[in-house]
Amino acid sequence: MTEIFTRIEDQAAPSHTALLVIDMQNDFCAEGGYIDKVAKLDTKGCETVAAAINPLVDAARAAGVAIVWVRANYEPRFLGPSQLARNAARGIGEHVCCAGGTWGYDFWRVRPRDGEFFVEKHRYDAFFGTPLDDILRNHGIKTLVATGVVTNVCVESTLRSGFFRGYYIVVPEDCVGGPFADLHEATLKNVRTYFGQVTDSKSLAALWADAARKGLRKAG
Repeated sequence: MTEIFTRIEDQAAPSHTALLVIDMQNDFCAEGGYIDKVAKLDTKGCETVAAAINPLVDAARAAGVAIVWVRANYEPRFLGPSQLARNAARGIGEHVCCAGGTWGYDFWRVRPRDGEFFVEKHRYDAFFGTPLDDILRNHGIKTLVATGVVTNVCVESTLRSGFFRGYYIVVPEDCVGGPFADLHEATLKNVRTYFGQVTDSKSLAALWADAARKGLRKAG
Protein backbone atom coordinates (compact mmCIF):
# COMPACT_ATOMS: atom_id res chain seq x y z
CA MET A 1 0.00 0.00 0.00
CA THR A 2 1.32 3.45 -0.90
CA GLU A 3 2.32 5.54 2.10
CA ILE A 4 0.52 8.90 2.17
CA PHE A 5 2.31 11.94 3.58
CA THR A 6 0.07 14.65 5.00
CA ARG A 7 2.59 16.71 7.00
CA ILE A 8 4.94 19.08 5.22
CA GLU A 9 7.79 17.68 7.32
CA ASP A 10 7.27 14.31 5.66
CA GLN A 11 6.38 15.59 2.20
CA ALA A 12 9.48 17.81 1.97
CA ALA A 13 11.98 15.36 3.45
CA PRO A 14 15.34 15.98 1.74
CA SER A 15 15.73 12.36 0.64
CA HIS A 16 12.81 12.55 -1.79
CA THR A 17 12.42 16.28 -2.55
CA ALA A 18 13.51 18.33 -5.56
CA LEU A 19 13.79 22.11 -5.63
CA LEU A 20 12.73 23.48 -9.02
CA VAL A 21 14.06 26.93 -9.93
CA ILE A 22 11.95 28.07 -12.87
CA ASP A 23 12.81 30.75 -15.47
CA MET A 24 15.14 32.92 -13.39
CA GLN A 25 16.57 34.33 -16.62
CA ASN A 26 17.53 37.76 -17.89
CA ASP A 27 14.64 37.99 -20.33
CA PHE A 28 12.16 37.41 -17.53
CA CYS A 29 13.82 39.29 -14.69
CA ALA A 30 16.41 41.83 -15.82
CA GLU A 31 16.02 45.46 -16.75
CA GLY A 32 16.11 45.55 -20.55
CA GLY A 33 14.95 41.96 -20.86
CA TYR A 34 11.95 40.71 -22.81
CA ILE A 35 9.39 41.14 -20.01
CA ASP A 36 10.63 44.65 -19.27
CA LYS A 37 11.32 45.93 -22.77
CA VAL A 38 8.86 44.02 -24.98
CA ALA A 39 5.97 43.00 -22.70
CA LYS A 40 6.42 46.25 -20.74
CA LEU A 41 5.64 44.63 -17.40
CA ASP A 42 7.15 45.34 -14.01
CA THR A 43 10.06 43.04 -13.11
CA LYS A 44 11.13 44.74 -9.88
CA GLY A 45 9.64 41.95 -7.77
CA CYS A 46 12.21 39.54 -9.18
CA GLU A 47 14.82 41.09 -6.90
CA THR A 48 12.92 39.89 -3.85
CA VAL A 49 12.32 36.46 -5.38
CA ALA A 50 16.02 35.94 -6.16
CA ALA A 51 16.99 37.13 -2.69
CA ALA A 52 14.78 34.40 -1.20
CA ILE A 53 15.71 31.65 -3.67
CA ASN A 54 19.48 31.85 -3.17
CA PRO A 55 19.50 31.02 0.57
CA LEU A 56 16.96 28.25 -0.09
CA VAL A 57 19.26 26.78 -2.74
CA ASP A 58 22.10 26.84 -0.21
CA ALA A 59 19.89 25.09 2.33
CA ALA A 60 18.89 22.50 -0.25
CA ARG A 61 22.52 21.76 -1.09
CA ALA A 62 23.43 21.41 2.58
CA ALA A 63 20.58 18.96 3.17
CA GLY A 64 21.06 16.92 0.00
CA VAL A 65 17.88 18.10 -1.72
CA ALA A 66 18.01 17.66 -5.51
CA ILE A 67 18.04 20.93 -7.46
CA VAL A 68 16.63 21.29 -10.97
CA TRP A 69 17.32 24.49 -12.92
CA VAL A 70 14.59 25.08 -15.49
CA ARG A 71 15.15 27.49 -18.39
CA ALA A 72 12.78 28.58 -21.11
CA ASN A 73 13.77 28.77 -24.77
CA TYR A 74 10.92 30.29 -26.75
CA GLU A 75 12.46 30.50 -30.19
CA PRO A 76 9.61 30.36 -32.74
CA ARG A 77 10.85 27.05 -34.17
CA PHE A 78 9.98 25.40 -30.86
CA LEU A 79 6.56 26.96 -30.28
CA GLY A 80 3.14 25.60 -31.16
CA PRO A 81 0.73 27.53 -33.39
CA SER A 82 -1.47 28.51 -30.45
CA GLN A 83 1.41 30.22 -28.67
CA LEU A 84 2.59 31.89 -31.86
CA ALA A 85 -0.95 33.16 -32.43
CA ARG A 86 -1.12 34.60 -28.92
CA ASN A 87 2.19 36.39 -29.43
CA ALA A 88 0.96 37.83 -32.72
CA ALA A 89 -2.31 38.98 -31.14
CA ARG A 90 -0.34 40.82 -28.45
CA GLY A 91 1.82 42.51 -31.09
CA ILE A 92 5.04 40.84 -29.94
CA GLY A 93 5.32 38.11 -32.54
CA GLU A 94 8.52 39.47 -34.06
CA HIS A 95 10.38 39.36 -30.72
CA VAL A 96 12.00 36.22 -29.30
CA CYS A 97 12.03 35.46 -25.61
CA CYS A 98 14.99 33.57 -24.10
CA ALA A 99 16.58 32.53 -27.39
CA GLY A 100 19.22 29.90 -26.74
CA GLY A 101 22.77 31.19 -26.39
CA THR A 102 21.74 34.82 -25.88
CA TRP A 103 21.99 37.16 -22.90
CA GLY A 104 18.23 36.80 -22.40
CA TYR A 105 18.60 33.03 -21.97
CA ASP A 106 21.24 33.33 -19.23
CA PHE A 107 20.40 32.85 -15.56
CA TRP A 108 19.71 36.00 -13.55
CA ARG A 109 21.06 36.45 -10.01
CA VAL A 110 21.00 32.76 -9.17
CA ARG A 111 24.00 30.47 -8.92
CA PRO A 112 23.66 27.01 -10.47
CA ARG A 113 26.48 24.52 -10.00
CA ASP A 114 27.91 21.84 -12.23
CA GLY A 115 26.49 18.45 -11.35
CA GLU A 116 22.98 19.77 -10.67
CA PHE A 117 20.11 19.08 -13.05
CA PHE A 118 19.21 21.38 -15.95
CA VAL A 119 16.06 21.27 -18.07
CA GLU A 120 15.22 23.41 -21.10
CA LYS A 121 11.53 23.88 -21.83
CA HIS A 122 9.61 25.27 -24.80
CA ARG A 123 6.20 25.57 -23.13
CA TYR A 124 5.02 27.10 -19.87
CA ASP A 125 4.91 23.60 -18.34
CA ALA A 126 8.41 22.32 -17.51
CA PHE A 127 7.24 18.71 -17.93
CA PHE A 128 5.96 19.12 -21.48
CA GLY A 129 8.41 17.64 -23.98
CA THR A 130 11.29 17.55 -21.48
CA PRO A 131 13.09 14.84 -19.48
CA LEU A 132 12.00 16.37 -16.16
CA ASP A 133 9.71 13.52 -15.11
CA ASP A 134 12.35 10.91 -15.95
CA ILE A 135 14.99 12.81 -13.96
CA LEU A 136 12.72 13.03 -10.93
CA ARG A 137 11.55 9.42 -10.99
CA ASN A 138 15.05 8.07 -11.60
CA HIS A 139 16.17 9.83 -8.41
CA GLY A 140 13.26 8.78 -6.22
CA ILE A 141 11.65 12.20 -6.02
CA LYS A 142 8.18 12.42 -4.49
CA THR A 143 7.88 16.14 -3.77
CA LEU A 144 8.44 19.28 -5.83
CA VAL A 145 9.28 22.62 -4.27
CA ALA A 146 8.33 25.12 -6.97
CA THR A 147 10.14 28.48 -7.13
CA GLY A 148 10.77 31.15 -9.75
CA VAL A 149 8.69 33.21 -12.17
CA VAL A 150 6.03 33.90 -13.24
CA THR A 151 3.83 32.57 -10.42
CA ASN A 152 0.58 32.28 -12.36
CA VAL A 153 2.09 31.13 -15.67
CA CYS A 154 5.14 28.87 -15.76
CA VAL A 155 5.26 28.11 -12.04
CA GLU A 156 1.58 27.21 -11.84
CA SER A 157 1.63 25.32 -15.15
CA THR A 158 4.52 23.21 -13.88
CA LEU A 159 3.16 22.54 -10.41
CA ARG A 160 -0.23 21.53 -11.80
CA SER A 161 1.48 19.14 -14.20
CA GLY A 162 3.56 17.73 -11.36
CA PHE A 163 0.48 17.29 -9.18
CA PHE A 164 -1.29 15.38 -11.94
CA ARG A 165 1.74 13.07 -12.13
CA GLY A 166 1.45 12.28 -8.44
CA TYR A 167 4.09 14.54 -6.92
CA TYR A 168 3.48 16.40 -3.68
CA ILE A 169 3.63 20.16 -4.24
CA VAL A 170 5.18 22.74 -1.93
CA VAL A 171 5.44 26.45 -2.77
CA PRO A 172 7.50 28.85 -0.64
CA GLU A 173 5.52 32.00 -1.35
CA ASP A 174 8.45 34.40 -1.08
CA CYS A 175 10.31 32.42 -3.76
CA VAL A 176 7.75 32.98 -6.52
CA GLY A 177 6.63 36.22 -8.14
CA GLY A 178 5.16 38.00 -11.10
CA PRO A 179 3.97 41.38 -12.32
CA PHE A 180 0.34 40.94 -11.26
CA ALA A 181 -0.22 40.71 -7.52
CA ASP A 182 -3.81 39.46 -7.85
CA LEU A 183 -2.82 36.58 -10.12
CA HIS A 184 0.14 35.71 -7.90
CA GLU A 185 -2.22 35.49 -4.92
CA ALA A 186 -4.73 33.48 -6.96
CA THR A 187 -2.10 30.83 -7.67
CA LEU A 188 -1.17 30.62 -4.00
CA LYS A 189 -4.85 30.21 -3.15
CA ASN A 190 -5.15 27.46 -5.78
CA VAL A 191 -2.19 25.65 -4.26
CA ARG A 192 -3.56 25.90 -0.73
CA THR A 193 -6.99 24.72 -1.85
CA TYR A 194 -6.24 22.08 -4.48
CA PHE A 195 -2.62 21.26 -5.17
CA GLY A 196 -0.36 21.29 -2.13
CA GLN A 197 1.17 23.34 0.62
CA VAL A 198 2.25 26.97 0.80
CA THR A 199 5.06 27.89 3.16
CA ASP A 200 7.99 30.35 3.20
CA SER A 201 11.66 29.90 2.43
CA LYS A 202 12.93 30.30 6.00
CA SER A 203 10.53 27.69 7.37
CA LEU A 204 11.46 25.28 4.60
CA ALA A 205 15.19 25.85 5.08
CA ALA A 206 14.79 25.23 8.82
CA LEU A 207 12.88 22.02 8.11
CA TRP A 208 15.69 20.80 5.83
CA ALA A 209 18.40 21.76 8.32
CA ASP A 210 16.60 19.90 11.09
CA ALA A 211 16.15 16.83 8.90
CA ALA A 212 19.83 16.91 7.97
CA ARG A 213 20.87 17.12 11.63
CA LYS A 214 18.66 14.18 12.54
CA GLY A 215 20.06 12.21 9.63
CA LEU A 216 23.63 12.88 10.76
CA ARG A 217 22.82 11.79 14.31
CA LYS A 218 21.28 8.58 13.04
CA ALA A 219 24.25 7.91 10.79
CA GLY A 220 26.66 8.56 13.68
